[in-house]
Amino acid sequence: MANLLIRHQVKNYSAWKDAFIEDRLTRRKSGSRDGFVFRISDKPDEVLILLEWDNHESSREFVQSGDWKKEMERSGVCDEPDFYLLEDVAQPRM
Repeated sequence: MANLLIRHQVKNYSAWKDAFIEDRLTRRKSGSRDGFVFRISDKPDEVLILLEWDNHESSREFVQSGDWKKEMERSGVCDEPDFYLLEDVAQPRM
């Protein structure tokens, strides 16, 4: 399993969230399974998205393809996003 962490700033969180939800089928077609959306508490227009992917190749292809650019512009992303390809290395027991 692979994960992709995306960080970016948005003009209007509510409008961005609606567009993000709308675009879920596009992400699924690219190999994304599910994910989480986080907001930074003292910067509510800065968003972190953690997406689960079938494999690293699919997530890397998604980032490199640039298919996300038009959707991010349309949804109100107002800076250059940061992408981090993550791999599971351990699940600590509490």
